[in-house]
Amino acid sequence: MKTTRIMAVAVLIAASGLALHVARAQQSGIKRTDLQRHDLGVPGREVIQVRVEFAPGVAFPGHTHPGEEIIYVLEGSLEYEVEGKPPVTLKAGDVLFIPA
Repeated sequence: MKTTRIMAVAVLIAASGLALHVARAQQSGIKRTDLQRHDLGVPGREVIQVRVEFAPGVAFPGHTHPGEEIIYVLEGSLEYEVEGKPPVTLKAGDVLFIPA
């Protein structure tokens, strides 16, 4: 994923374990802020709302999540690529659903 300007993403992740995701989000040029975390009605699942800010030109390495992810771009633009699909460019106000 590449950014072309400073942007922020609010992410909802339905997952059971995100330690790897948290560790990767601490890399240089990426700021992750957990906004809320709640158990879901499905045993062993939780929802996590996160704000992620990327510095211009920073790329987040390929990775996976144990649950679904919803991206909402607050400002700037973002190029996102899901394995096996062509990249999409998102701008402020755009939303993207990423399956588990």
